[in-house]
Order: sequence, then C-alpha cells, then structure tokens
Amino acid sequence: MARMRRELHLLSAALKHSVPFSSPRYIGHMASDLLLPGLIAQMTALPYNPNNVVDEAAPVTVDMEIDAGLQLARMLGMPADETRCPSAFGHLTSGGSVANYESLWLLRAVRFFPLAVRAAAQRCGCDFDCGDRPLSALDDWALFNLPLDQAIALRAACETHLAADADRSRAEALAQAIEAERIETLGVAEFCARHPKCLPPVVIVPVTAHYSWDKAMKLLGLGTANLWRIATRGMRLDPAALDAALARAHFEQRPVLCVVGVLGTTEFGTIDPIHRIVAARQHWQARGLNFGIHIDAAWGGYLASIFRAEDGSLRSHEQVRADFRYFPSHEVYDAFAALGDADSVTVDPHKLGYLPYGAGALVCRDHRVFDFVAQDAPYAFSAPAAPTAHDPRARFRALGRYILEGSKSGAAAAAVYVTHRTLPLDHRHFGRLQRESLLATEYFFDRVRTLADAVADVARLILPFEPDSNLVCIAINPLGNSSLARMNDFTERIYGHLKVDRQQPVQTRQFFGSSTRLSRAALGGTDSQRILSALGIDPATFCDRPGVDERSADSMLILRHTLMNPWLRDAPAGTNYLDLYCDYLAGLIRSELRGGVSPPASGTPPPAT
Repeated sequence: MARMRRELHLLSAALKHSVPFSSPRYIGHMASDLLLPGLIAQMTALPYNPNNVVDEAAPVTVDMEIDAGLQLARMLGMPADETRCPSAFGHLTSGGSVANYESLWLLRAVRFFPLAVRAAAQRCGCDFDCGDRPLSALDDWALFNLPLDQAIALRAACETHLAADADRSRAEALAQAIEAERIETLGVAEFCARHPKCLPPVVIVPVTAHYSWDKAMKLLGLGTANLWRIATRGMRLDPAALDAALARAHFEQRPVLCVVGVLGTTEFGTIDPIHRIVAARQHWQARGLNFGIHIDAAWGGYLASIFRAEDGSLRSHEQVRADFRYFPSHEVYDAFAALGDADSVTVDPHKLGYLPYGAGALVCRDHRVFDFVAQDAPYAFSAPAAPTAHDPRARFRALGRYILEGSKSGAAAAAVYVTHRTLPLDHRHFGRLQRESLLATEYFFDRVRTLADAVADVARLILPFEPDSNLVCIAINPLGNSSLARMNDFTERIYGHLKVDRQQPVQTRQFFGSSTRLSRAALGGTDSQRILSALGIDPATFCDRPGVDERSADSMLILRHTLMNPWLRDAPAGTNYLDLYCDYLAGLIRSELRGGVSPPASGTPPPAT
C-alpha cells in the first residue's frame, strides 16, 4: 500500500508536466476537453473490465457497442433498422487506422469471392446463377467488377445450395473447394497466378490521404506500388484526376479495389467531394469497371450530426446554412449528403466525439460483408446463433469472430453508447458542440484576415486554403524575403513558442499549437504557384532536391490550428481565446523579426520565471 501510494503520487506529479489538452489555450492537435457522460461511463465500466470480443466476456457492453455502431450509421445516413436486410453494422476499433485497415480487408474478401466460387464450381462440376448469367460465363474481369450486392447475393446462393444438397459429402466437398480457392487461403501471389487475367488490384486515394493507407497496403500484401495517389484541387480530391485514374485502370484492365475519399484531411480538415466519387462509380460501372467506396471520416465524421434532424432525416442546405456565416458550401453539403452511398466509413469518437482514447469506429452499409471474414475459434466462439426477428443481432455478439481485432475494451463501448444516448447525434444535441467549433472557425477565419492587416508592415500572412471544417492553417513570411528556406526558419522560430518542449515547463507556454509541412507534390502546380505568389516566395526555391542552396527547401512549414474546444470564442468567464491568440501571434511575429523575447499574450500575466 505504501509503494502504491508513493507511485500514484509520483504519477500525479509527472502528469502535471503534460499538455493541458482540455484548456482553450490548446489549439494544436486533434485533442480537446472530454465529455463528462463518456468519461464517467468509461470509468464506471472499467472496474468490470469487460472484453467485447464475445458476449460471454462482456454480457452488457457488447450490445452497447452494436448499438453505438447503429447510432453512427444513422448519423451517416445509412440504413440502420437491424430487423430489415440489408442493414448497416458498425463497431468500435482502437482508432481510425485500424478501421481503415479493416475496410480494405473486408472489400478484398468480398470482391475476390466470386472468382473463388467459379474456380471451385468448375472443379466440382456445378454452376451458379450470377444475375442474369451463369457464373461460368463470366471472366475474371467481370467477376471482380460485380457490384457488392451481387457478390453478397452470390454468397447467399452458395449457402442455399449447400444447405439444400441432400448429398452431404458433395456439399462438404464444394464448401471446402470454395474455401481452398479464396484469396485468404492462397495469398495474393498464388491467387493472381491462378487468375492471370486478374492483375493485382489498386487502391485510389488523394495525396492528402492518411499514412495509414500505406500501412494497410503493406499489411494486406497488396503493395504500396498499387496505392495510386491522385492530385487534389485546394487540398480536396480532384474529380478530373480521379476520372483519369479510373480511365487508366479500365484501359490497363487493372481491378480497382476501392476509391478512398477523405472527410476532413489531417492537415486542413478539407472535405473531399464524396458525391462526385459516387457519381464516378455510377459512370464507370456502366462501362464494366466497379469499385468500393470507403470514406475516411476519422476527423469529420461527427460533423454529420449537424446535417441530421431529430428524426434522422437529412436537413436541407438552407436549414444547415442558417446557423453559420460560411459553412457549409454547396460542395461540402453534397459531400455529407452522399455519405450513405459509401460502402464503409471510418469515424473516430475519440476526435470530434470528444471521448477518451482509444475509440475509433468502422461502419459498413451492409452488415453481410462481415460474413466473408468470419473466423472460428472453438474456445471463444460457439456456432453462431442465427438471427431472428426477435434478436437480429444474435450472431454479432461473438464480435471478435467478424472483426480485425480480438480482445477489446467494453468500457470504451460504454463511453460511446452513453454519450450518444445523452447527446443524440442530431443538430439539436450533439450537433451543438460541432456548431460551436465551426462558429469559432468562422470567427478565426475573419480574425486572421484582421491579423494579416495588423502585421502587413513586417510580414505576409495568409490562409493557404479556406477551411471546410475546424482546422485552420496559417503561412507567414517576413516582408521582403523571397527564400522558402528562410521563411521556414522564421516559421520554425515562431512555432518554437507554441510547440510542446520537454525541456520547458508547460506553464511558460501561452498557447499550444501544431505545424505541418507541405510538399510540392502534395500541393500541385496551381496551388503551389498561388501560395508562393501570395507569400512573395521565389518559386525556384521550392525544389524537390534543394542541394546546397540555402535559399531552397523541399517543403513549406506552416502553423496548424485545431479549433475543437467549444469555449474558444466565448468562455464562461467572458474570455475570447481566439482574440488573445491572434494578439499573441502578432507579438511573436514582431518579436522574432526584432530578435527579441516574445511578449505575453494580451490580457494574461507574463509567464513565471
């Protein structure tokens, strides 16, 4: 007991050196104050230590996790009546990265399944109907490009055939043959060798996509060479670039496993035109090229609550716009309205859900895709219970059978479920939090322009891209400087006053921010030229290989601000932290240009010495 008391005192003392993420002075990474319902629910459930791998280890919280997935599905506009088929299904993950991995894992299993069935049927001397044609009449390209609902229907037809065959040995032989021909059994290399006309599939993502997509390609053996990164316009997926990539895939007969749209990029919070991805699928599907659609909404997913009425219906653009000055543009509105047409969506409760780590989530439009990856383990999962009208979720209580992870925290599920029950995911409840963060972003957007005028005699300050959500970046260049490297050095000095520094007490920081770097490849020619011109930077100093030229650099350093705290504009004490920050940043800019010590933020005492 004495040792425990001592170690807990030491822990408490050590944590005082941590960053105050809950403070409105923290505007750095994607972290903020936590919602009390979720925090208390997680603490309440923790001593029970439920393991949501199966209901035997978590008889209460497994159902909470299934309910939380349906709550998210309704917010995203997916069908969420589990008594009807198809219905959406979602579950929690440790974070958005795992949800992204799992989305590809599921799509690979579903889209390669028809090829395995045809190979097995040929071996066993039988055939299946696939739409209006027999399976044997379709080549590798046509089978891979079946719409997801047809691939799912094919699996159901196989199950019906196997159950109806009176010759059990013959049925068992076919079932074993199908399993033996699957890509999960053979591996990518052997599967492609058996289907030489089915080249390794590609995954198409914008250059702004999260680094987890590279990891996913490595983990699944798909190879990062088959991750096609396409250009953006204004840090949003360029529909023309997507169409060109799909035309290339069609010409080369390269299967496209999926196209990924980003609903809130990590650097800028920008929103890809999801509706245009959906339209591209309709266009190319008529030409024989089909692909899955996954939306990485780890950051922006909860913003969908603003678009939902209390009855779950989609609010009109005019209704949503009435609450804001700028948000949402027509493109952003259409993107959120199209979320229900995606096959799967990643969303992180531990980001804009204001909940403790780790709580990511994956939501799929059709729950039946999980059947393609079901994994048996006799010690954990008994024969899956058949869903009934009375209990349609029976089989999913053996949750670990269907998902990428095994043991998982039931306390996290309790946190998400209780929070969504306390603040339903519509514009009058959870949407109020999102509204406050977006109003702060709009205020900051206008305030930064005032700040730019205030320092115009010493520096050029711009917003490289207009925000779609609540991330705002600022680029700063001393007046008269044309060198990108020198601009980066200056920004690094400014950032030195905002970043976490283990060598400095946190109390010496007035505000905590973050930064990011933009490469020329990520920016593209048009955006790169526009930004460099606005900053007065010589384009020749933005080089892929700077070499020894001290004026050149291969990336642009900018300040990044995450405005998710709801008290930034109007704290209970009447403090406007965004005004304080802009005044402080103006002081930093002038101070660094003079080579002096930065002043304290307006309205705050100087840091203790």
